[in-house]
Parts: sequence; C-alpha cells; structure tokens
Amino acid sequence: MVRPSPERKILHADCDCFYAAVEMRDNPALAERPLAIGGSPERRGVIATCNYPARAYGIHSAMPTARALRLCPQLVLLPGDFAKYREVSQRIQAIFHELTPLVEPLSLDEAYLDVTGVERFSGSATWMARWLKAECLARTGITLSVGAAPSKFLAKVASDWEKPDGLTVIAPERVEAFLCDLPVKKLHGVGPATGARLEALGITTCEELRALPLARLLEEFGKFGRRLFELARGIDERPVKVERERKSISVETTFARDLPDLASCREALAPLCERLEERLARYGRPPLAGLVVKVRFDDFSLTTLESRGLAPGLDAYARLLEQAWERGRRPVRLLGVGARLRPEAERRQLALEL
Repeated sequence: MVRPSPERKILHADCDCFYAAVEMRDNPALAERPLAIGGSPERRGVIATCNYPARAYGIHSAMPTARALRLCPQLVLLPGDFAKYREVSQRIQAIFHELTPLVEPLSLDEAYLDVTGVERFSGSATWMARWLKAECLARTGITLSVGAAPSKFLAKVASDWEKPDGLTVIAPERVEAFLCDLPVKKLHGVGPATGARLEALGITTCEELRALPLARLLEEFGKFGRRLFELARGIDERPVKVERERKSISVETTFARDLPDLASCREALAPLCERLEERLARYGRPPLAGLVVKVRFDDFSLTTLESRGLAPGLDAYARLLEQAWERGRRPVRLLGVGARLRPEAERRQLALEL
C-alpha cells in the first residue's frame, strides 16, 4: 500500500562487483582469487568489472585487459555469461518491485527506488534497505550496497559510502552536515579533469564549493557550473522514473588528461566500441536505429553526431568521430559512443512483415 508524503525517501541499490559476484557465487573457489570479467587482451578488450582482491592490485572497470594482466599476472579472466547475469538481475529487480512499483533501473546491477509512500516497515527507509539486502542475499546469493537519502544524488553517494555490503542512511536532518564535508570528487559528473580544475581553484569539499558564486561557476564550467552550484547545496529534484522502454545504449569515458588531437581520440575509440559491444550483448543485441558519437571538448562545449545509415563497427564510429571533432578542433575531455534502438512498435511491425 502506498500513501502520499511530502518528504521524499529514495533508495539507491547497487550490487557489489555484480558479474564477478555471480561467478564467485557459482564457483566459491574464485572468491579469494583476483577475478575479472572482460574482453580478450588480443582484441584490445577492457575490464567490465572485477572483485575486491583484483582491485587491491589497482585493477578497475574500463581498464584495458592487457594492463590489468600486467598489474596482476595471476588474474583469473572470464569472458562473462551475460545471459546468466540478466537472469540474476531480473530476480533482483523483482524483489525491488515487491517493495515499490517506483523502480528506475540504471543497469543490470543498480536501480533507484522511490519508497516515499511505502507503509511497510513503519515507513522506515532504513528498515526497507535492510530488508532488500537480506532478501537479495537469501534469494540470489548476491550482496547489495544500499544508500537512503531524500534525493537521487545523495542516495547514490550513500550506496557507495561503505562498499562492499554497505548501508548508509542520510536522514534529512543530516544532509547539511554531510554535504559540508563531502569531497567534490563525489559529485555526479565530476571526473578527474573537473576535479583537477576545482582543486586548482582551491576547492576540495562542497563547503568550499559553496563559496563560489553561481556567476563564477558558470564562467569556469559553462552549463555544468549550475549543476555544481545545486549539488553542493543538496538540490536534486529529479524524480525516480519508471523505465518503460530503453531508447539507447551508450558508454562514455571522461579522461584524466584531455586528448590533445584527433589521432588520440581515434586511439581511445576502440576500447569504447568494445565496451559498447559488451553492453549490446547484455541486452540481447536489440535492433538498432542509428549510431551516435558524443564529444565534450576541454572548454566543456558538447557536440553529438548521429547517423542512421551506417552499420555498427569501429570504422563507422571513426567516421562520425572525425566529423564531430571538426566542430570544435580542440582537446577532448570526454568521449562517448552509443546506439539508438528501434522503438518496440517498429520492431513488432518488422516482425509482422517478415
């Protein structure tokens, strides 16, 4: 039963090293060994995820597999069984829906839940989070880290606070104190480059960020400056959106150092395309309607280029990248590739015609 309430209660649930966790569940002998799920080093593969023993060696997601193996030669590398991961994900998502119909999946292993009007557990978001963690572990063997807060932004920060197997609650009365000490690198959208620029301004915490007026932030960071201004004050009114139909699949990377020229961008394109291919495989390779390249330059200007006439592949994305880069001809701080999916109605029509 759901009742209206003016005070939002948002949960962010995130499976700990999900793909690796499924493999360790099915083969407990892997639990203490460095383990990663990723592509082959011979094909310039990248790491999709890894367990905590592997992270102790400095391995992380999106790292080239070849580098991961250099850091840890004894690393157990598995190609991944995405059909199995999807099946586990569906069971976890079903548990989420037992608690509330307001679930916004972000990927196979994480979601936002709006539990504002849930009356179970006396309306306590903390008890709800504990129930989610216990039920997911009992039914699927997978641990969740859960954050509870009045907004999506804070709930996501909270879920990452005590990983793995964490539970952090930021009650409304704790928000102000929590934000004052929060490092700016924890803010959504602040990657290594933005973090370095903020640090150059003498800003490492949200309290220090608040000292900069909005006009200065807009001057330094463009439109993203307004988002920084809001997040430093805990302003995030985004609702939990129940996803009805996925319209696109994409991956992107914010680089620690800006890519200086088009040749550097081309070199960074292959690992991104491999990650996109892995994501498309997770979703059963749905029919595509178009390809997209996204480029954010060092001045924070953003351009995207889409084509509906190209077949997916590295060559096609390279052609789009070249055209997109020509629009700015500047160093690049973020690069992304994606695919537009055919609408469900169009897929059904094609099936009927076949």
